Amino acid sequence: MTSTRSEIDVAVLGGGILGVSTAVHLLRSGASVVLITEGELSSGATGRSLSWLNSAGHRSHAYHHLRMAGIDRYRTLFAEDPTREWLQFQGGLFWAPAGDAPKAEARHEYEQSHGYDSILIKPEQISALTPGIDDTAVTDAAVFNPGEGWVSLPHLVAYLMEEFRARGGELVTNSGKSRVLATDGMAAGVITEDGTRYTADKVVVACGAATPSVVKEHGVYIADASPLSALVITEPANTDLEAVLNTPRAAVRPNPGGSLALDHSWYEEQIVEAADGTFSMPDEVVKELTEEASRLLQGNPQLTAASCRVGRKPVPGDGQPVFGELEKLPGCFVAFSHSGATVGLIAGELLSFEIITGQKHPMLETFRPERFSR
Repeated sequence: MTSTRSEIDVAVLGGGILGVSTAVHLLRSGASVVLITEGELSSGATGRSLSWLNSAGHRSHAYHHLRMAGIDRYRTLFAEDPTREWLQFQGGLFWAPAGDAPKAEARHEYEQSHGYDSILIKPEQISALTPGIDDTAVTDAAVFNPGEGWVSLPHLVAYLMEEFRARGGELVTNSGKSRVLATDGMAAGVITEDGTRYTADKVVVACGAATPSVVKEHGVYIADASPLSALVITEPANTDLEAVLNTPRAAVRPNPGGSLALDHSWYEEQIVEAADGTFSMPDEVVKELTEEASRLLQGNPQLTAASCRVGRKPVPGDGQPVFGELEKLPGCFVAFSHSGATVGLIAGELLSFEIITGQKHPMLETFRPERFSR
């Protein structure tokens, strides 16, 4: 985006990557921004995301192009300082369950058909491409994608917030469950749980899995398929792993400080919801996940969980992102996506463009909120 001056006051609701990215891009364009978050920064899905930067597998062309633009923005950031421990591009490795080699082969053929960097390999070829993996864990073919990477979103949010503060943004934390204010059918600001009002010309709702419920009050329907999920961070581990692993029983990536980040979906039904609305995962399930991850690593080091964060993973009902202004509530923009990490920087840039200019960006046309009500 070109840097222009703007007299627009914007209230951004949500302290995760989509909210923070949008807020920073708005400030770069000269808008006045207040960023309001229910708890602390990165206390929601952003703080428990595997944050694998990719556009692997099957998805719509529009979504693929958006994700590739998102990866491009991360590459620019990476090029500024490749030594950043929280952003790396060392590739990704996928393999299917034993006996399901055709799944990996089909994935590779599809990726290759539209120019996504994809290499179909046998287990014995893995060590020549990426270190730290126990190739005996792979029984059939695997797919290596050299251009993929990962980011630690809490570190990225902290980095962006340095610019946010330097540009004069206002941060409001621990606001509780806030609502969008409307006047004469237009978004007019945000009211926090304690009744504090923040008036604004435009509002951005980027509340992760809570986004559909926030806009529902104004008659807007956004289908929601957000599942429960967890992210386990290990104690520092003795491993040379560099790539992100996407395997049948564990997804694994490096993490700052020599630790590892782990997640998967097989244990979702074992997550426990308490009466107060908080979530937890049984210790034996966490232990099983760390053991599954250990089997993937060369030398099978013992992994110990340092933390386990549990909550809802933002997933729109049709799996596609939701970006743009609400027709039923002009002046209110939403950002709701499963791929918040991969598209975080580009989504903030494009939403800022729409807010500042009043124009609809063609890259977001497929992802408008109204597709659910139509």
